[in-house]
Amino acid sequence: MKKDLLKLLDLSKEDIIKILNTADQLKYNQKHGIVHDYLKGKTLAMIFEKNSTRTRVSFEAGMFQLGGHALFLSGKESQIGRGEPVEDTARVLDRYCDGIMIRTFAQEEVENLARYTTIPIINGLTDFCHPCQVLADLMTVREHKAILEGLKMCYIGDGNNMANSLIVGGLKCGMEVSVACPEGYDPDQRVLDFAKSDPSYKFSLVRTPQEAAVGADVVFTDVWASMGQEQEKAIREKAFAGYQINEELMALTNPECMVQHCLPAHRGEEITAEVFEAHANEIFDEAENRLHAQKAVMYLLMGGEKA
Repeated sequence: MKKDLLKLLDLSKEDIIKILNTADQLKYNQKHGIVHDYLKGKTLAMIFEKNSTRTRVSFEAGMFQLGGHALFLSGKESQIGRGEPVEDTARVLDRYCDGIMIRTFAQEEVENLARYTTIPIINGLTDFCHPCQVLADLMTVREHKAILEGLKMCYIGDGNNMANSLIVGGLKCGMEVSVACPEGYDPDQRVLDFAKSDPSYKFSLVRTPQEAAVGADVVFTDVWASMGQEQEKAIREKAFAGYQINEELMALTNPECMVQHCLPAHRGEEITAEVFEAHANEIFDEAENRLHAQKAVMYLLMGGEKA
């Protein structure tokens, strides 16, 4: 593995599977009360320039369970919020801590952190990608289906950071990936170029959710307006009308098809309340697995095992 987790594009299939296998073991340890304080004495700095529930709690709880300590740094309350260049903050934290997790807007900010530090940098979310969430997603699908290779993943909605990371993670793990987005809301061109880079990848980008959903083994969605896009809500509601996971859409998928949502969910918009509740166990397994997947990343990057 590389010393950082900046984006799934940087990882090989073997890297991803290693993280998932480690996450499975750490989840087993946690469920069975087996002490796994592999990062005892280690400190993780957590920089938040975007609000969070799951990211903050899962990283903080996970670091505690691994025997370490997590420090919360708000962009509004730290010197970053007062204009200190991120590279200066990075070089200070590099001397205090053993790792940095950052949840921010620009992918370039995460890449800059890695450039100016010697300690591991973990991308907790950017506008470009959400690698930790998708590692948890892949972990959850594998738990329920026993395999990833050969399954069909369908994503319906905005071609946002979730779509970008799901495409990369799914294709690297041997899944067929079908994405349905309205015109003008496609995934990042870098990701679309990646999807064309290997003839073995099975990828399709279509305009109708029904076409994407046919034969799917797992269906993903996300909110129509992500953080920072609230002012576009009315425009996006119009653009995404019909891009909803509902019972009619699920009838087109394979029997026992899973539904995954990274949360928070807006019932009645991207997913109906009925479908959400019918698949709530899968969705909240996915939310729980943020904890275990991120613990695996921290363990592998921060000294539990040398890459």
